Amino acid sequence: MANHKSAIKRIRQTESRRLHNRYYAKTARNAVRRIRKMHDKAEAEAAFVKVVAMLDRLAGKKAISKNKAANLKSKLAHHISKISA
Repeated sequence: MANHKSAIKRIRQTESRRLHNRYYAKTARNAVRRIRKMHDKAEAEAAFVKVVAMLDRLAGKKAISKNKAANLKSKLAHHISKISA
């Protein structure tokens, strides 16, 4: 266990940040899964815009890496382009 007051505070901060990041990363994963299941191109494109914004926000706050966000966006865009109109 930590002995310094600052170390105890740091433990509290990292735990709350970890839970916060985990929640939003899980929400983004579920949104990505939802798009992958869609078969309507217009609906998928509308949802894609929101998911891209979500992924960019998470990458900016370092909840996920920027490369992971870029890879997910690329794969989703490719998936949407293959859906027949």
